[in-house]
Amino acid sequence: MTHPLLFLLTATTLIAIPGPNHLYITARSVAEGRRAGIASALGVETGTLVHVAAAAAGLSALVAASATAFSVVRYAGAAYLVYLAVRTLRGGRSGDAAGKAPEPRALGRVYLDGLLINLFNPKVILLFLAFLPQFVDQRAGAVPAQIAVLGLAVALIGLASDLLYAIVAASIGGRLRRRGTARLRGGGRYATGAVYLALGLVAAFAAPGKAAPSIR
Repeated sequence: MTHPLLFLLTATTLIAIPGPNHLYITARSVAEGRRAGIASALGVETGTLVHVAAAAAGLSALVAASATAFSVVRYAGAAYLVYLAVRTLRGGRSGDAAGKAPEPRALGRVYLDGLLINLFNPKVILLFLAFLPQFVDQRAGAVPAQIAVLGLAVALIGLASDLLYAIVAASIGGRLRRRGTARLRGGGRYATGAVYLALGLVAAFAAPGKAAPSIR
């Protein structure tokens, strides 16, 4: 491993830039509160650990090199995000009609949503391939182990960042809910659905060689 301090500074800077994962966690936290935001963050970072394991095993490189495999990942992720958008937009209707907030989803389902969204995010695959190898020392050997250590550091920094976004967004969402008009709740639902739909479009148009400036 080369230049560990430079790696930590670079990773922290890139992670701090708002990206798709942050937008998803923020939307979930505003709509459903702190516990949902934290569950989303844990799910997202579990997905990161899967990506780390795949990168260490060389599977990420194979997916990125195969147009068919990359397209499967890309469109699966996009389809799931569109499904979440539709579910969000339809799920709150009965609550809005009755003047009540919709029931929050089970935390296990929230966690699974975060896991799947990150797992099927093709930009994460590309960014791990572009970012981590820059800090691997080929002469030291044990390249998979180095990638695993670097990836674990990224996941830990990412988790801290995700939790911060979740807590701040949940606080904002709590204030909006306390003001509590049906119009505010309906507007929040539409905003959340729009975020999911936008993320789905980003995933659908991701392509090898077009990495975003944020690794989140």
